Amino acid sequence: MSDPAADFWDAIRTGDVNSAMELVSDDVTINLLPAKVNGGKEEARGFFAATVMAFPDLLLTTKNHFTGTDGTAVTEMKMEGTQAADYLGVVNQEKHIDLDQVWMLGTSDGRITSIRGFWDQNILYRRLAVKRLDAVSII
Repeated sequence: MSDPAADFWDAIRTGDVNSAMELVSDDVTINLLPAKVNGGKEEARGFFAATVMAFPDLLLTTKNHFTGTDGTAVTEMKMEGTQAADYLGVVNQEKHIDLDQVWMLGTSDGRITSIRGFWDQNILYRRLAVKRLDAVSII
């Protein structure tokens, strides 16, 4: 049986947001506390599309991945890439990032029903050379 969370990340790794989103249920909930992204499928699509666009050389390296008996898939990964477009309000300065993340994807019947992501937003801002956290687009 296929692992929808692993398949989702494989699609994101290749920049194929449409294939990734085909695995996501229409009533998915997304909660990305560090990025202040909450909502449903369109918010999820917007976040992942912005990520693959801003980092065309995106590299996601899975450190650990497991799926619990309740269908929750937990993935610890490192995100790397060089910024090529504005991202989360940060002006493009072509900075390279490396950012540890943890993702929890709820799954049921082969579909992703919830997406939660965790990382240190201050580290992301530092990697992108943000000097003022009260106005992230100011460099």
